[in-house]
Amino acid sequence: MIFGIGTDIVEIERIKNIAEKYGDKFLNRVFTKTEQEYSESFNDKKYVHYAARFAAKESFSKAIGTGLTQGFKFTDIGIKNEESGKPVVELEGDLKLNYGHLKSHISLSHTDNNAVAYIILELV
Repeated sequence: MIFGIGTDIVEIERIKNIAEKYGDKFLNRVFTKTEQEYSESFNDKKYVHYAARFAAKESFSKAIGTGLTQGFKFTDIGIKNEESGKPVVELEGDLKLNYGHLKSHISLSHTDNNAVAYIILELV
């Protein structure tokens, strides 16, 4: 049974500008260490991966129906990649407590300018 769905699109340049302006303060507030290590490994393409992960967090907040303002902590959700490249959702803290029982299905994609994420949460 579908619990919720969410999608979001993010301009990569927007994430780049915020990251360059606020540096580690922004990155540590929004992204897990795993996400930062993964994104930074792409050097000149790192903001594509940061933007896709930001879109995933926004998508998840839409799928659970809270948005980003109602007790949502950015670092309580992280996106990591399996060896195959498949992205998977990792939850911590209150998000894990409240939504860890749900199965997540996630898809990420990007162009040179935009990143998009789509999440389906399934009650199993």
